[in-house]
Amino acid sequence: MNESQVAAALAALGHEARLGIFRLLVRAGPDGLNIGEVGRHLGLAPSTLAHHLGALVAAGLVTQERQGREVINRADFDAMRRVLGFVTAECCMGVRLAREDAA
Repeated sequence: MNESQVAAALAALGHEARLGIFRLLVRAGPDGLNIGEVGRHLGLAPSTLAHHLGALVAAGLVTQERQGREVINRADFDAMRRVLGFVTAECCMGVRLAREDAA
C-alpha cells in the first residue's frame, strides 16, 4: 500500500459510525453481515448506513457481495493487515535529525 491508500483508509475510519461498522464487520468474521443486520446492530438508518458502507468500500476496507436479494458486507482482512502493517512497519527504528533540521 502507498501513503495515499493508507490515508484514505484511515480517513474512512476517522468517522465514528464508519469505525463502528468496520469493527462490527471485523467481529462478524469472514461470513460478514447483510445490510439489515448491520443496521439493527448499530441502530443506523438505511440511507445513513448505505453512505457509510460506500465510504468503507471506496477506501478498500469492506467488500460487498450480492447473494440473491441480500448484500453481504465483509471486512477485508488483508486490507486491514496492510494498513496496520504500513503504519507499524518502522516501529521503534529511531529517527535521526539531519544537521540542518537541528538548528
